Amino acid sequence: MPKIAGTGSRLAWLDALRGFAALCVVFDHGSTLLLLPARGFLYQWLNLGQYGVFVFFLVSGYIVPASLERKGSLRAFWTSRGFRLYPMYAVALVIAAVAYWSGYGSIRGAEHHPLTSVMSWLLMLPNLLTGPNVPNVTWTLSYEMVFYLLLAVLFSWNVHRHSGGYALTFAVGAVALGGILPMAALNTWAQRYGHGTLALNITADAAIIAGIALAVTDRRWPARIGAAIAALTALVLVTVNQGYPYPWSGFEILALMFTGTVIYRAERGEISRVAAALIVAAVLALTTIAGLWHGAHYGHQWEKQWATSVLLAAATFGAGMAVRNRKIPRVAAWLGVISYSVYLLHPLVLDAYRSTPALYRLDRATMPVQAGVFAALAVVIIAASALTYYLIEKPMQRLGRRIAGRPRGATPKRVEPVQPASSPEATTGTSASTSASTTAMS
Repeated sequence: MPKIAGTGSRLAWLDALRGFAALCVVFDHGSTLLLLPARGFLYQWLNLGQYGVFVFFLVSGYIVPASLERKGSLRAFWTSRGFRLYPMYAVALVIAAVAYWSGYGSIRGAEHHPLTSVMSWLLMLPNLLTGPNVPNVTWTLSYEMVFYLLLAVLFSWNVHRHSGGYALTFAVGAVALGGILPMAALNTWAQRYGHGTLALNITADAAIIAGIALAVTDRRWPARIGAAIAALTALVLVTVNQGYPYPWSGFEILALMFTGTVIYRAERGEISRVAAALIVAAVLALTTIAGLWHGAHYGHQWEKQWATSVLLAAATFGAGMAVRNRKIPRVAAWLGVISYSVYLLHPLVLDAYRSTPALYRLDRATMPVQAGVFAALAVVIIAASALTYYLIEKPMQRLGRRIAGRPRGATPKRVEPVQPASSPEATTGTSASTSASTTAMS
């Protein structure tokens, strides 16, 4: 199999992690339709979907702050994020709507409250504005967006390098508050007092959009004030208005993302490796405890799944770092490049399969037949994702770079790493690594 040289693809290892995590999530959702005995055996110990998204969050925590700091501009950062994430997100929503109208999919109740749903999708915050997650995986994008907003305010106030403190704060918050934080509290309040969910969604969207609009002026005080308004709104939502999955999820996820940032800072020499290791160990211990304590009523099997998901996700990220300067299989890096499309499209393909009775009954077929059908579905998902990546994602990324003021192929403004010989920031990447430097997928 062709290889990508480690020294020529400084971020190929992150792409490989993303591709692997995406396949784990595909198996998690697909195995509810096929290969149920294999799922039943594996899920005694590990929830592959949960594990996969934890890997994604660690990867985002590592690379997104690097992207922001290399650009050195909130305007460039938000332009890049917008063109990277929104086009494919919009396409997935349109496909979901068409599939629903044609009888081959679901929009999860959005048809009953279309305007309210659209307002929850506007900023990719459906899970925090109690809108339907369409496709179902988009609940994770809500936390990605909150992380971006927090990074922006920390960067604007020049306090972004204290990543260890932020990781520990959110981890402690998950333990201390995870058992008492409400779910969808603002939504419930709005409905109780007659304001309606739509009014809540419009208000939250308006506050965040106004804040980002001020932030992208890149003028010192307007940017600081705007970023603070947007981040504070998002922090309130993630604290008391989550729709899924657990009350402590928001703090736990943000703790993991900032843990990825701690590792990035240790790689750059901005924090000692010993201190970083202690912080990482503390965050992993605290987030594991948060789930075991507050989720004890879910049962022993759930507790095992929680602990293994958190700890194995961290171990997987560590394994990726250990081989980051070695050759990475080209196909593994390529899967990471298209992983955002894989993530968004696979639920739509599986919904179409579920809505076709002649195919859906194959869950009663022999295991070899089920394995063959599962493999065929995976091929369809990967082929469709490759198509949307090359036709939609890649051109939009290129356009975003141009609008942000960086010519195609130009090197972003950056600070030289402390260890230029071995740091993943030291060399120029291939197309796969270039994609990784502008991508953070949930």
